[in-house]
Amino acid sequence: MATAKKDTAVKEIGLVQFEKATIRVRIVGDSPLIMHAWSEKAKKEILDKQTKAVKKTAKEAKNPIADFINSMYWLTPMPEEMTMEAFVEACKNGASWGFPATAFKQAISSGAYRLGVLDGKKTELDAAFYIEGGQEQMVEIHIPEGTTPVMREDMVKVGGMTKVADIRYRGEFRNWWADLVITYIKGGKFSAEQIVNYINAGGMCCGVGEWRMERKGQFGLFHVE
Repeated sequence: MATAKKDTAVKEIGLVQFEKATIRVRIVGDSPLIMHAWSEKAKKEILDKQTKAVKKTAKEAKNPIADFINSMYWLTPMPEEMTMEAFVEACKNGASWGFPATAFKQAISSGAYRLGVLDGKKTELDAAFYIEGGQEQMVEIHIPEGTTPVMREDMVKVGGMTKVADIRYRGEFRNWWADLVITYIKGGKFSAEQIVNYINAGGMCCGVGEWRMERKGQFGLFHVE
């Protein structure tokens, strides 16, 4: 028995075309940038805790050089050996480092919010632009030719409610700069001029990295060149 086919009407929908625009903004560090990337060792420790894996009987000895090397976001291959000699050799061979694009975006939005220009609607600016970061979503961090990141030693308190003292070894970038490639909607709520000024505000009010202004420190500050 044949069944009648229902007529299927095709409805045309008008698609709004958004015109994108891209700007390149150079930011220059006003204070050192301190990196603290998650090392593979730290990730494994967290995973082992969550999966209730069997703990090792003895805790591994702290390796300051390894902590320093692992604290940075490497764009080029990380040294296979966790030694200062291997780190220096990597630098001689053109090592480069980055920092998460999302960290800069958060600083920009927070800076605008703290200036009181968003009327409490921080998400409006969050949705108005994005920062190019490649496949790894990293912005390359530049330092003067012939210089390298510095290994810094800091005393910190860790452990939640029961604070205990510990030592952290992290990479510090001095005299740094970066190029932010920003794409936004042309003719949208926020103009290029506004976004650039919010970048400046983010560099002053928030900063990026460890001990930044937003976290009661004064590292990772920057301004638009």
